[in-house]
Amino acid sequence: MDSDSNIRTYPDIGELAFGKKGRLIVSIFMYIELYLVATGFLILEGDNLQNLFPNMEFEVGQGLTIGGKQGFIIIVSLIILPTVWLDNLSLLSYVSASGVLASGIILGSIIWTGAFEGIGFQQKGTLVNWDGMLTAISLYAFCYCAHPVFPTLYTSMKKKHQFSNVLVVCFILCTITYASMAIFGYLMFGPQIQSQVTLNLPASISSKVAIYTTLVNPIAKYALMVTPIVNAIKTRFSCHYNLRFLSILIGTNLLISTVLVALAIPFFGSLMSLVGALLSITASIILPCLCYLKISGIYRRFNGQLVGICLIIIVGVCLVIFGTYTSVLDIIGNF
Repeated sequence: MDSDSNIRTYPDIGELAFGKKGRLIVSIFMYIELYLVATGFLILEGDNLQNLFPNMEFEVGQGLTIGGKQGFIIIVSLIILPTVWLDNLSLLSYVSASGVLASGIILGSIIWTGAFEGIGFQQKGTLVNWDGMLTAISLYAFCYCAHPVFPTLYTSMKKKHQFSNVLVVCFILCTITYASMAIFGYLMFGPQIQSQVTLNLPASISSKVAIYTTLVNPIAKYALMVTPIVNAIKTRFSCHYNLRFLSILIGTNLLISTVLVALAIPFFGSLMSLVGALLSITASIILPCLCYLKISGIYRRFNGQLVGICLIIIVGVCLVIFGTYTSVLDIIGNF
């Protein structure tokens, strides 16, 4: 971004490096990732609501019954629908920023449940499960895949020289939160832990606090996830239709399509592992390295930096291939 002040977004970097094709490739990976994360939000809601109301079923007409999880996904989508019609998402951005507080509440509630509600931290299991390593790495990539929003974050900052410090603080806080959740969750439930730790929690006040906090976040964040996709499609067809009508039409159809995907592939852990392996590693590791090599011109001369970047790209490509293969097998196995 320092090499060209006109760069405002991640696709702009792709275009500067590789022209229109570069912009297209970066956009495809970025928007598919956002789309599947939004789909994951719906699965998350369905799983946790089913955990709260395990025997719920919905009768639609005569003789047609919808299962609890599927019904909850549809109900949550109807609650989310008005948010995708909004043009001004400034209010939602403040609600979404509360995600940091929400993460702290969830972690605190889970530790409280383990410490004071009879579960304890005595579970044991295999220290390293090599069979699950690729899935784990894919999920790690998903957890740290914020790179596509870095250009937007950078351009919005008043004190751009503090950008590196912001990243260091964010990654340290995220790592502490992720590691704490992983360690305490495994010590509480061992190998029986599910793809979302909230699904393991007993029916108690502290666990319900964790579950309800988990439920609130996706509703606020869904619209923020799909808005870049809506804007991209809207820009493509803006000359032919009324912008307000177009925005509502695109937002509604996007929501319907994510509901259909969530109903068809309702496996949160496996789907997020696929997103991490195929999309997050590509968007956050491989593409930034390729763009940097091209823009900086380092690829023209052989040195240690070139070797290091090429090694990162090779490792990234291997993780994409094998991680995607493993994730797809997991999804097929779940079926």
